[in-house]
Amino acid sequence: MTLVRYNPNRLWGGLTRDIDSVFDSFFKAPVFRASGDYDFMPRVDILDEKDSVKINVELPGMKKDDIKVTVDDNVLTISGEHKHESEEKDKNYIRSERCYGSFSRSFTLPDDVNSEKIKADYKDGILTVGLTKIEKPKPKEITVEVK
Repeated sequence: MTLVRYNPNRLWGGLTRDIDSVFDSFFKAPVFRASGDYDFMPRVDILDEKDSVKINVELPGMKKDDIKVTVDDNVLTISGEHKHESEEKDKNYIRSERCYGSFSRSFTLPDDVNSEKIKADYKDGILTVGLTKIEKPKPKEITVEVK
């Protein structure tokens, strides 16, 4: 016969998992505006490399003229508007999941990034922002003479 230790918290384990599952599914659901459109927030990857930081932003279907990249007070802001191509009032969509609207994403730049040397490139729906790192000054060593 195997001895099983009584654990009163074991009974709550399944219940808490079920409650967590309900909250997770609720907050992962798409957010709707009053007009029925999805909120548009492009996805971002940030890569920290040896000499640079790269930010890749997914902006499928956008024109480069609709994207704006600014730096102000060490904050990089990527903004723009994903416009709906045309109004099609005579069409009856069964489902429309593409997102439209204006967006703005801001990132505080690290201290070791040169905010004067920023490059942006837009190709195949991906905006790549390159930030060059500056070399930190090395500590200066001073010898002290003892008399």
